[in-house]
Amino acid sequence: MVLVRWETTPDDIHGVAAAQGVLTAHGGMTSHAAVVARGMGKPCVAGVGDLRIDADARTLTIGDTVLTDADTITVDGTTGLVYAGALPLMPPQITDDFQAVLGWADDVRRLGVRANADTGEDAAKARELGAEGVGLCRTEHMFMATDRLPVVRRMIMADSTASRQAALDELLPMQQADFEDIFTAMTGLPVAVRLIDPPLHEFLPDLVEQSLLVQRLETDGTPGELESARALLARITRLSETNPMLGTRGVRLSLLYPEIAVMQTRAIIRAALAVRERGLDPRVEIMVPLVGFAEELRSAREIVVATADDELDRAGEPELDYRVGTMIELPRAALTADRIAEHADFFSFGTNDLTQTAIGISRDDAEESFLAAYLEAGIVSADPFASLDVEGVGELVRIGVERGLRTRPDLETGVCGEHGGDPASIAAFDGLGLDYVSCSPYRVPIARLAAALVRLDDAVRDEK
Repeated sequence: MVLVRWETTPDDIHGVAAAQGVLTAHGGMTSHAAVVARGMGKPCVAGVGDLRIDADARTLTIGDTVLTDADTITVDGTTGLVYAGALPLMPPQITDDFQAVLGWADDVRRLGVRANADTGEDAAKARELGAEGVGLCRTEHMFMATDRLPVVRRMIMADSTASRQAALDELLPMQQADFEDIFTAMTGLPVAVRLIDPPLHEFLPDLVEQSLLVQRLETDGTPGELESARALLARITRLSETNPMLGTRGVRLSLLYPEIAVMQTRAIIRAALAVRERGLDPRVEIMVPLVGFAEELRSAREIVVATADDELDRAGEPELDYRVGTMIELPRAALTADRIAEHADFFSFGTNDLTQTAIGISRDDAEESFLAAYLEAGIVSADPFASLDVEGVGELVRIGVERGLRTRPDLETGVCGEHGGDPASIAAFDGLGLDYVSCSPYRVPIARLAAALVRLDDAVRDEK
């Protein structure tokens, strides 16, 4: 089964999980569909410009070919090709020879290789493929589970701190269970858990769809249904922003609604303590996203540390080590990294957003609008979302690393954007002095090999 959509949203996470592949008309290498499918090890072809979908007729059209939901298609996530019919397939295998080559690579490479993993299953697969920890755990993906989304929406719809806290209290044990699974799979290795990042409206129905629902209920709905739908529409309208990717998300959410950060921190610490009680070794890192000002991180860190220490005091376990750091994904953060580092134990460069904000292009739109023409004309040599723009975005990373280390010589630095699995980008990150890259679990072997090759290339150049 292949999931076919105009574009996917967090609501589609269950469809992606059930599907064998994903096909979208909109998006690109770092769109929601591509990132989620890649993390699950499933093929995805995103941004097929001439793909037309008729949901009512349950058909898709590419060029002159019309297919129904009863037809079979094959998608090749590597080449971006879509075939009518079933092509012969061969499951990927990790042979003893391949393992031997990876072992040689590990002996040579300097860069560490972690994985982006949001579930215990993902973390276990990443470790199996050689990941040395989790560089990015996206906590918001956990909110999209069928049994959790209604609770998340109650939290968002809450009109008082008390009602919001009641929903968060219900979410806490669910998040704790998720973190326990990941800490268990990665025992003895670091796990960087990112606090909630996307804008809250992403957990609510689409504004247009909800408006249409209200119109329908005004005609044939019950008073109770209509009142509830109108209340939800009003909340969606209030939360909607012209440019949500630059709006109320990331650390801004934690500072406006600190109770969310408190709940997530409690879940992280409780999970770590529970795992340690079973004789395992959780290594906890808590990551604050989208920081642009040092004061933002100072305030957020204060919330996290106060909450974590309170949990440890309650448990009588003051010795659990945990670290608090941030994602560097805004140009201002890279340029003021020396001041931000005063409040950070580690930096993780989120190169997806850093590319968007540095170059000023949308990763969801550019690949379907002007970027193809730019590539053809030679204005850019590569898709900057697929391979790092070394001269621009790479320079911001260099500045961020250099200025962060100036303040804190022991500052650990890594990258957790999709560039972390791209060989050309990995070579650049090695040269920029980062400590590790983090990528989707199924890209870990490639990252291990790429990190070794850049060292070998350097050795050959030195000999010459």
